[in-house]
Amino acid sequence: MSKLKVATVWLDGCSGCHMSFLDMDERLLELAELIEIVYSPIVDAKEFPGEVDIALVEGAVASVDDEKKIKKVRAHTRTLVAMGDCAVAGNVPSMRNPFGPEAILNRAYIENTTTQQQIPCVVVPNLLKVVRPIHEFVKVDIFLPGCPPSANTLYTVLTALATGQPVDISSLTRFGA
Repeated sequence: MSKLKVATVWLDGCSGCHMSFLDMDERLLELAELIEIVYSPIVDAKEFPGEVDIALVEGAVASVDDEKKIKKVRAHTRTLVAMGDCAVAGNVPSMRNPFGPEAILNRAYIENTTTQQQIPCVVVPNLLKVVRPIHEFVKVDIFLPGCPPSANTLYTVLTALATGQPVDISSLTRFGA
């Protein structure tokens, strides 16, 4: 049996879901028998591969770059998993929505600085007017709520997907399972 190609993607979020992924500890070695991580912020791949079996996407869509990335990921992924509350519902990144991107940028780069008061135009991507969950941009196959989803949840879902078993998260997402 060939290994499934797995990608993990980080949009606008805190990286807590990726930390939960790493918290699988020695179970990562068990998963390595079934999957190959082909793209992730925790590996050195720079370009999203042409074809991926499973993509775990963390974070909400907050910028033009995020929107382009999630559309590219969906176009090249068989099973897309919204990993965590930011990807599922917008969560913390969407807290800026009542204020708008201009007010946030002004607060961060003008009001809270004493030197070089300017909004960066090279490093910071153009922000969307509203932060939104990924399913508002692309089709999502599996929703994994949690802030972050537990390592047990991630392990159970990845193992099920890799072995062709049905994915049932109803008993996993309660009380930090």
